[in-house]
Amino acid sequence: MQAFSRSMRGHSIHEPPPLAEKLTDDPVTSKTAQSTVTCVHLANIAMNWRKVTVIWCKNLMNHSLSVRIDSLEGDFHCTCKIDLKPWHFWSKKGYKSFDVEGTHVEVYWDLRSAKFVGGPEPNHDFYVALVCDEEVVLLLGDMKKKAYKRTKARPSVAEAVMYYKKENVFAKKSFATRVRFDEKRKEHDIVVESSTSGQKDPEMWISIDGIVLVHVKNLQWKFRGNQTVMVNMLPVQVFWDVHDWLFSSPGTGHGLFIFKPGAPDSEENDYDRGDGIDQCGDTSDFCLFLHAYKLE
Repeated sequence: MQAFSRSMRGHSIHEPPPLAEKLTDDPVTSKTAQSTVTCVHLANIAMNWRKVTVIWCKNLMNHSLSVRIDSLEGDFHCTCKIDLKPWHFWSKKGYKSFDVEGTHVEVYWDLRSAKFVGGPEPNHDFYVALVCDEEVVLLLGDMKKKAYKRTKARPSVAEAVMYYKKENVFAKKSFATRVRFDEKRKEHDIVVESSTSGQKDPEMWISIDGIVLVHVKNLQWKFRGNQTVMVNMLPVQVFWDVHDWLFSSPGTGHGLFIFKPGAPDSEENDYDRGDGIDQCGDTSDFCLFLHAYKLE
């Protein structure tokens, strides 16, 4: 089922994502866990840069994709929601058109062959295309040729830019995600592992492409921190806050991890719960926000 709606709860494109999100007052379990991947882009639509938010969402019963386009003033947005349930095969390929402040916009998608690896966002064999004025202003997925052929549209002169990605993941000990720090480079695999129970002092490991780049011992004293690592000759700042893993009731808190490409500025060396987000408010810098919820 596809639905379009307009909401008055718009946000500025310069507004950073929330640092912490309370999904529920009850402990999170495998039955109530809802994995989400939110990617926020800037796309040139009718000669104006607009905020386009793509949300992949999956829980025990539902799997959906939402594409949201904000108004220029950010005071409302239009949303297209697509249900991807296994028994809704017909909805995995479709088309929808709508108006955004007088501008005609079209969304095309083909997810029939999409491959998913654990999370709600597909890995490959899919496309989602946003079209305006016979230009593909935003294109997701690896089936680009099929997307251009179906839409009969040309690539946009001004390429869309993703300026942050936020992901909610659920696991017992190991949390995995994928990210592209540079659109011109390959995608990287990130894995966060921890040992927070038992007789030994708690520890945490953060690996990128199978290589442990951050190892934190005595995590009970170092539950907040940051470190700059090198990924294919590119500096990446890594911030973490796992206070709730250690000091909250099981299933009620989450760990926060931020990955930001680029070397730190002198004034950014000290991380706290507020400054970590402010550093990623500039749309010229990409950030990955990983909210890791532990299941008991």
